[in-house]
Amino acid sequence: MRTKIISAFPGMGKSTYHKMHPETTLDSDSSSFGWIVEDGEKKRNPDFPQNYMNHIKENIGKYEYIFVSSHKVVRDALKDNCLFFYLVYPNYNRKEEFRTLYIHRGSSISFCKMIMDNWDNWIDECVFEEIGCEKIMAYRKCKYLASVITGISCREGGDRIE
Repeated sequence: MRTKIISAFPGMGKSTYHKMHPETTLDSDSSSFGWIVEDGEKKRNPDFPQNYMNHIKENIGKYEYIFVSSHKVVRDALKDNCLFFYLVYPNYNRKEEFRTLYIHRGSSISFCKMIMDNWDNWIDECVFEEIGCEKIMAYRKCKYLASVITGISCREGGDRIE
């Protein structure tokens, strides 16, 4: 089985798609690799992001899709580990749609604020700075990972899913 690694922006539907297709997907949340608790205090795991990359590598061939974080440190580590990936992110104009989505799914206020405060910068990173992957911007309202997966399954190029 050829595994496709998909780095998707928060709220793009990684967990939702995984719940519908658990046999073919691994929803690999980086937070369980990025943090440790020492003396009752939450601290950055010094092994991150390589421990996350090792987890991803161990699961290649076991799943059709591995969903991973879209954090820049993760994207850089994927490239450093020679792991090709698809980067899926929303169009700039979907900010309010995603704010509503985060609130309705129960994300914390601090999470919502962090995403909204960094929205334009993080989308800019995906659009203008990211290289070494296939970039897919989900343009239209209500287009999430499920619609993108169909396109990834049967294409070799391009950068846009309508």
